[in-house]
Amino acid sequence: MHDSTHDSLPDAQQLPRWADPAVPADSLDPQGVSRRGLLRTAGLFGAAFAGGAAALAPSPAGATTGHDRGHGNQSDPELAYLVGDHHVHSIYSHDAKYTFSQLSRAASTYGLDWLVLTEHSNIGHSLPGGAAAEHREILQARAENRRMLIFQGLEWYVPGAEHCTVFSPPGRHEVDLLTSFEQAYDGKLLGYTAGAPGHPDTPRNEAHAVKALQWLDRQRRTGYVDDVLVLANHPLRLGIDSPHEIRAWRDAAPDIMIGMEGAPGAQAGAFPGWAGPNSIRGEYVNSPSADSWPGYPTEAYVTYGGFDWATATVGGLWDSMLAEGRLFSITSNSDVHRVAFDTWKNGDWPPGQNFDNVGHLPDPVNTTEPQPGGDFWPGQFSRTHVGVTRYGYRQVMDGLRAGRVWVDHGQLLDGIDVRVNTEHGAGRGVTLGGRLRVRRGERIVLNVTVTTASRPNHHGEVPRLAHLDVIRGAVRGPVQDRDTWRAPDTRVVHTTDVHGRRGRYTLRIPVGRAEESFYLRLRGSDGKRNGAGYLGAAIDPHGPVPHEPGNGDPWADTWMYTNPVFVDVVR
Repeated sequence: MHDSTHDSLPDAQQLPRWADPAVPADSLDPQGVSRRGLLRTAGLFGAAFAGGAAALAPSPAGATTGHDRGHGNQSDPELAYLVGDHHVHSIYSHDAKYTFSQLSRAASTYGLDWLVLTEHSNIGHSLPGGAAAEHREILQARAENRRMLIFQGLEWYVPGAEHCTVFSPPGRHEVDLLTSFEQAYDGKLLGYTAGAPGHPDTPRNEAHAVKALQWLDRQRRTGYVDDVLVLANHPLRLGIDSPHEIRAWRDAAPDIMIGMEGAPGAQAGAFPGWAGPNSIRGEYVNSPSADSWPGYPTEAYVTYGGFDWATATVGGLWDSMLAEGRLFSITSNSDVHRVAFDTWKNGDWPPGQNFDNVGHLPDPVNTTEPQPGGDFWPGQFSRTHVGVTRYGYRQVMDGLRAGRVWVDHGQLLDGIDVRVNTEHGAGRGVTLGGRLRVRRGERIVLNVTVTTASRPNHHGEVPRLAHLDVIRGAVRGPVQDRDTWRAPDTRVVHTTDVHGRRGRYTLRIPVGRAEESFYLRLRGSDGKRNGAGYLGAAIDPHGPVPHEPGNGDPWADTWMYTNPVFVDVVR
């Protein structure tokens, strides 16, 4: 087995340019200046912010996580947000075409601070030496991009279900973890693909997925690896991730199975005149199959403002999980395989070679002519923002686990800070992923500081947030029906029109008295396309709506979402 203890630790890791005091402010672009300003406001600008980049000490098993963080703590720390993408494919995936150098260079160009390379499970990748060969190229990418945190991960074919990102930080057994996991638990390699209700293999496959997550959890708890996280990818694309399966994954290892993609990749997959008359953003072009869970409506198989139905539906599947009072995060990623309008194509195989016996595709060649594709580069359109107090691999993972996450499309915002507190509470209150403990009847206030876009986005337009919605849901505890996807007590309770507001501003929104436990989450958009939500205007009067097939310009319909903040009423 290949032990990566000594060859994977970061060497001379540097801060991103916007965070590096040695980089003059006048050399930064407007967004870099804006991000540095946010870092200064948080009191984190300086050498101390770099403290996390050099140390990867493991957290003790059972340490406090975002799932119970905040009990008794009414003031979370000031945060800086690192921008990243946990779903990126290279030539080590059978259906992608870019080298690590191309991907990391693009991610740097588009402003990412971290990314996870997640190759598909395949015979060539799982064979001894496959992931190790990939790892050598990742080490080179890290050496060439010292201002970026580059994780090695895997896109796991979940037995009987869809895909998940699995990744750990650089350090002990970084490669061995992925190789052992892939060989023992990958549904594609094992042939554990059936997920249809009533199929004789479905119970075995669902149980094997749970065993896989429990195995990963043991590797973290025993110190075999410093950390590991898992997030479900494009959960409703095929309708085969049933609500009871997602809940079972969460319950099997709540400290590592922390969430799902709120928005899938392939956001360039429905440009008018480019991808065909039936194309849909996210490549959500499917309909129910024999393996699909039958309780999903046909409307669940398309995206809404580019977001998965599970997330976009107020009172839907995501809310039904949050209404149990447990954190489950969302992210937004590129899932890059083939970038729209790009001119590169896969190279030709030498005689006698193929993916299964080599483990990767040939390097791409430039044709100078646009090639088929429906993706954006990492950071070009989709972004996941993770709140940290220091810069480093483990800090990104800790921020994800704590739920300090918000996402946006099209660089809609430079920043958002969310704080929930009692009306006369000391401190700044708790932030995304956190829990505020209050007495029954106390008045609650939501404070939201928005930093608007400071420069044109990667489409050449300065994005403008048009509205900010507050979504509130009652916490009812564990559900009796593990397949429920409804949260009937969740709805949009407040909307602020922010047309015309520029720069940085703070909204103070009274939430009322806390008579029962609840959560709050935020959503906003450019205001160009919205309508009544899937469950009706009384629940969501101006939510995201599906686009016409073949007519899904992503730049004309951009949204942002935050993770929730919980308010726990105690006696």
